[in-house]
Amino acid sequence: MKIIVPMAGRGSRLRPHTLTVPKPLVPVGGKPIVHRLVQDIAKTSTEKIDEIAFVIGDFGKEVEDELIKVAEKLGAKGRIYYQDKALGTAHAVLCAAESLDGPVVVAFADTLFRADFTLDNEADGILWVKQIEDPSAFGVVKLNDDGVIEDFVEKPQTFVSDLAMIGIYYFKEGEKLKAELQYLIDNGIIKGGEYQLPDALKNLTKKGAKFKPGKVSEWLDCGNKKVTVHTNQRVLEFDKNENLVSKDLVNKNAVIIPPCYIGPHVVLENSVIGPHVSIGRGTTVKNSVVTNSIVQKNATIANSILQDSMIGNHAKILSHGKVISIGDYTTIE
Repeated sequence: MKIIVPMAGRGSRLRPHTLTVPKPLVPVGGKPIVHRLVQDIAKTSTEKIDEIAFVIGDFGKEVEDELIKVAEKLGAKGRIYYQDKALGTAHAVLCAAESLDGPVVVAFADTLFRADFTLDNEADGILWVKQIEDPSAFGVVKLNDDGVIEDFVEKPQTFVSDLAMIGIYYFKEGEKLKAELQYLIDNGIIKGGEYQLPDALKNLTKKGAKFKPGKVSEWLDCGNKKVTVHTNQRVLEFDKNENLVSKDLVNKNAVIIPPCYIGPHVVLENSVIGPHVSIGRGTTVKNSVVTNSIVQKNATIANSILQDSMIGNHAKILSHGKVISIGDYTTIE
């Protein structure tokens, strides 16, 4: 089985943290979002993952090399494809056309999830959905009496269904999806200036394809600072039985309240850290209290009280006492 991960968008809602790093590579719980995404799929799937294809923008060789390593760590071949223009979800998937054959999982790198990833071999595909209170901002699916998906509706203004698509799809035959995606492009079937994946799914359904809903127990968004900090909290809870504190931590009279991720070469001095804090490699925290926050690599925090915050790489917080969100190389004194 192959996994295709469209991730060409820069993640403008998460700025300033995505000005220098694409959103799927922003770490939560010490691991980049995209790494957690494909790891969770591989961990829960009964199928062997042969290839992981990433559809990216012009992110540079360092990012590409990191993505290849993500695939290789899971025992899969890594491939890189490019989406040069933001032309929609259908266009993004079709950019990986060479990988669209046989069993394929398409996983957009916007969310993390906890789900039943058992594949139904009698279905032509599975779309993982989450029941939500207000479906008007999402694409939803409508089921028939047999529990098979019969329709797809984008952002319904009147109630159709409360089963929102979370951006994870399985297709038994990737080549059939490829044909429908190509049909949209060739015939200019476009909405809001973009080619939409649900239009291809509708066409497949009309031709007799049976798609079934997959069960999702938890859906974690990483779209902006507030929800990313919450996602960090949840993944730390998921991982709390693992050893999340690096062995080379320099601890000078600091208290760590778990669960927390503490990366390599971190220095903590006269501080209270946690719960639900992730601190990246090479960061120093002195005379501070930090709770429910993400601090990235090589940052410096001193004489501060921080909560519900995101701190970028190489940032310096030398005296602060409230919720904050700052990007890389920013200094607050």
